Amino acid sequence: MELYEIICGAVVLLLSLLIVVLCLMQDNKGQDSMTSALGGGFNESFYGQNEGNTREAALAKLTRILGIVGFVVIICMNIVVPYIMTLFQSSAE
Repeated sequence: MELYEIICGAVVLLLSLLIVVLCLMQDNKGQDSMTSALGGGFNESFYGQNEGNTREAALAKLTRILGIVGFVVIICMNIVVPYIMTLFQSSAE
C-alpha cells in the first residue's frame, strides 16, 4: 500500500466522522416550512428572516463544505493519483 493511499484514507475517514458528528449536531427541521412552501405561505418571524446567521445555518454550511472536500479527496484518491502514478512509472522505464 502506497503512502498516498494511507494518507488519503485517513483524510476520508476523518472527514466522514466529522460529517456524521455535524449532522447529528443539527436540529431537526419540522415539516412546517415544507407545507408553507407548498401552500404559498411564508415565514415572517425573526428566526425565519435571520436564518443565515444562526448556528444551524453555520453547521449546515460546514457540513456542505466538508462533503465537497470529501468528494474531491475521494476523486483524487481513486482517479487522479493512480493516473499520475502510472505516468511516472511508464516514464521511469
